[in-house]
Amino acid sequence: MDSTASVAPPAGRRERNKQRVKERLYTAALELFSEKGYDQTSIDDIAERADVARGTFFNYFPRKEDLIGAWSERRRAKLMTHLAETRSYGAGAVAQLKQCVSVLGRINEEERDLTVAMLTAWVKAGRPIQEDPYMADIFSEIVETGCHTGELAENLSSNLVGNVLRDLYLGALYRWCYQRSSADAGSLNDELQEVLGHLLGGITDSSRR
Repeated sequence: MDSTASVAPPAGRRERNKQRVKERLYTAALELFSEKGYDQTSIDDIAERADVARGTFFNYFPRKEDLIGAWSERRRAKLMTHLAETRSYGAGAVAQLKQCVSVLGRINEEERDLTVAMLTAWVKAGRPIQEDPYMADIFSEIVETGCHTGELAENLSSNLVGNVLRDLYLGALYRWCYQRSSADAGSLNDELQEVLGHLLGGITDSSRR
């Protein structure tokens, strides 16, 4: 064996290097989407911002649309982390629903420009239909618990209410995103809490009001 031949880096190091490049591409893409919009950003733009060759992009994301999926997955993980961090054990269903929409509002408000760009791309790509409606599942689980404890009306369909809450959330998010500026948009959390309040007025157990 030629002792001067280059030695390949250990597998662990190679994987870390690959992960760093992928993260650099992802970060560059989101920065550009926030600045220019999804449709206005090309793969060449992303590769240039990440300081890699154009072909390198396709090693990690076969299609530009795959960045939407990556963003959606990370958004989901971020939501679950925030919910776990803010969960009050022993809190009732109403308190949990309010906390859930508060977390949703905060996550979107923290990155408004990115949310606007990615929500538009997410809808155009048909993701609301293709993806698992995990928000509806989260809401449904809380509602079902509330029905069992008597806090919410016992004859509710938790799945139906969960889907309605998801629809109300997405509707409020669309309206908030498409305001002309962040000043016009106001607080997403305030609107979500108001919408939730109206719905809760119809599903809480009337004997406990």
